[in-house]
Amino acid sequence: MTANNIQQRPDKEQPSSLSFDSQAVHAGNMVDVTTGAIRTPIVMSNSYRLPDDPSSLDWSDTQTLFYTRCSGHNQLCLERKLAAMEHGEAAAAFCTGVAALHAIFFTFLKSGDHVVVSDVTYEAVWRLFSELLPQRYGIDATFVDISDLAAVRAAMRPNTKLIHAETIANPTTKVADVRALAGIARDGGAMLSIDATFTPPPMFRGLEHGADLVVHALTKYINGHGDAMGGAVIGRADLIHRLKADALVDVGGSLSPFNAWLIMRGSVTLPLRLPRQLSTAQKIAEFLEEDSRVAFVTFPGLPSHPQHELSSRQFAGMGHGAVMAFAVRGDPDAQNRFVANLRLITSAVSLGHDETLIVHVGRDGRGGAECYPSEFREYGHLRLSIGLEDPADLVADIRAALDETFTR
Repeated sequence: MTANNIQQRPDKEQPSSLSFDSQAVHAGNMVDVTTGAIRTPIVMSNSYRLPDDPSSLDWSDTQTLFYTRCSGHNQLCLERKLAAMEHGEAAAAFCTGVAALHAIFFTFLKSGDHVVVSDVTYEAVWRLFSELLPQRYGIDATFVDISDLAAVRAAMRPNTKLIHAETIANPTTKVADVRALAGIARDGGAMLSIDATFTPPPMFRGLEHGADLVVHALTKYINGHGDAMGGAVIGRADLIHRLKADALVDVGGSLSPFNAWLIMRGSVTLPLRLPRQLSTAQKIAEFLEEDSRVAFVTFPGLPSHPQHELSSRQFAGMGHGAVMAFAVRGDPDAQNRFVANLRLITSAVSLGHDETLIVHVGRDGRGGAECYPSEFREYGHLRLSIGLEDPADLVADIRAALDETFTR
């Protein structure tokens, strides 16, 4: 065996040597030295034993285990797994996805800075940049159609420090050209942060397309079971070090050991869950688009979607996400009747779970709704997140609910 072959041999102690499926199983996992358990146990402790002489200890160190607000065993293991899966140098885990997003803004922005933000973004991000950060900290933001690269470029200023977007926007499913945005940010001396919650690896890795920081709401696909909340930021080691030192140690928002363990457990099946969800989503979107009782469907996998070509190219044929927005013809009462008539699909918020979820959002139900497409403002919308059920069962449930909605 040559030296080159030895280097390429898969080794669970070197996650970079593994395929994604193997990383999902082994990256970050540590055999318990006390019991010999082959899976990382839950370490439910808020403190760790100090060295004999702790006087020289850095009390803000996020790699040495001494206090769980700064770092805990389960959190560190999860961070190593996420960094490996996203092909990043390091990761920081937080208690929610919003805490992870806020950590970026808190760490890398200051009074007088300017930010370019997608005009379709998660509601908490919209409020942060439309109200809280400008009013309280003097951070200015310009909301822009992120799919209009000329508009993004025109929005840049000498004091622009950050562009922030979502790979697939919640809820309109607008697709961001991450590589192009990274070039605009780089030319303007700014950073690019991407919320990739809708596009977990291996479907997409934003760092490989030029993003400086990638955010995941771990609550969604990476956990995948609807039983734990968490968020993470992945990127270069120096950026993650700053982020942990400022937004984790001295602001808080730490992920609990139990939730870190749950997310580690859930992430193992991501390579099995995600392809099923992507495949089923395509079938459901095509079914909805063909039914005349459906007013509109927005899903990047449909040729009618404005960024269908970009989605096909950027996500390398793996799929187009597993979330779509649509509405049935009629007023808000018609949307509610349709949801009430569903028997398999669950009416609840969140996405990326093992079960299919739907939520009715009214015409003016979210911050920034004035930037949504006209059909969203006319009908409101139903956000549908595809789970692991049999596609035929989902189609049958939707068809029956449509029949009941339009025959009464």
